[in-house]
Amino acid sequence: ISLPDPDALGPAIKAAVAAGVPVITMNSGLESSASLGALMHVGQPEKLAGQSAGKRAKSEGASNGLCMIQEAYNTALVDRCEGYGENVPIKFIDTTSDPATIVTRATAALQANSGIDAVLSVGPHVCSGVAKAMDDLGMSAHHSCFDLSPEVMDLINSGKVSFTIDQQQRLQGYMPIIVLHLYNNSAGLLPGANIPSGPGFVDKSNASQVAALAGIDR
Repeated sequence: ISLPDPDALGPAIKAAVAAGVPVITMNSGLESSASLGALMHVGQPEKLAGQSAGKRAKSEGASNGLCMIQEAYNTALVDRCEGYGENVPIKFIDTTSDPATIVTRATAALQANSGIDAVLSVGPHVCSGVAKAMDDLGMSAHHSCFDLSPEVMDLINSGKVSFTIDQQQRLQGYMPIIVLHLYNNSAGLLPGANIPSGPGFVDKSNASQVAALAGIDR
């Protein structure tokens, strides 16, 4: 189960565990997984991913940024922003997940914060919307993103996005099934630690190769 909101989903997970149902968390919820009784977590350590993105952005000239976040309650997305902010000072901008609203709010934020030289978009649809807002305003800033989509690949290849972080979501869906199968058929044995699926950088040097794996290994 993905765990974006531990307060909302925690009671159900605890009830499942109490009933003897083995639970593995994936994608979101690394920090809360063990305390809720899950066997393990498969996913990207989001704070580390954000730190890695911020460190690279800083090395590429970023010094003052905005973090465009579509789900302010999602702990994984908040961790991405906070990790990035350890290297590049940021201000949070709640974009929502609606494509039109993303463009509107990104445009307003970019206009209201004229001193920024960097933007982190923590989702692929946010990345696309922010890129459109920047194009409409005729502005240039270091833009980095999280996750993959055809539009994000195009933005990287065109030079409008420096890089995106790949968390390997296919692996997040695949590995829990393998682990649960082994758990149920191998006397309850588990891997010795959580399984990190990322972060991995996708930029101009490998975007075409990664795009070719879409629907196969990505």
